[in-house]
Amino acid sequence: MANANTPTADRATPLFDRAFINALPVEHLCDLSIDLELGQVISTPLGTRLTFVVKGGRFEGPRFRGEMLPGGGDWVSLGTDGISRMDVRATMRTHDGVLIHYASHGILRYPPDGRQRLAKGERLSFDESYVRPTPRFETSDERYAWLCGIVTVGYGEYGPGRIDHRMYCIL
Repeated sequence: MANANTPTADRATPLFDRAFINALPVEHLCDLSIDLELGQVISTPLGTRLTFVVKGGRFEGPRFRGEMLPGGGDWVSLGTDGISRMDVRATMRTHDGVLIHYASHGILRYPPDGRQRLAKGERLSFDESYVRPTPRFETSDERYAWLCGIVTVGYGEYGPGRIDHRMYCIL
């Protein structure tokens, strides 16, 4: 049992005295589009795995822009709870030739007929699906090293053979 000097979540601290914020302070990082090969669907005892190979793509934001190189992938795990968990790894190349490792996890929730509609070539809009990536970046180039020390979140839409994400840096 905690004594009177032990901090606990229900005790006042300077942080907990602050008013709740209703929105996180963010700035636009980039818009990202990735073209994907058709997915490989693998049933496993833990759920369904979907593997999508990156064919290419583009990204553009206020501080950097360039292309997504072919060869990365999105390894999606569709759980028995109906929630998909993304695991993206890819390489970005900036307009000035710098390579950046891109890794993103996140949550995907589609309407019940979402996978079937994607297979028929339909796009799932922002309003009917929940696509929330949380990307991280790695590079040793000093011009883009700032990417290694930020927290980013985004939202997106999926269409046949393509994902589109709008990314934000949390300030």
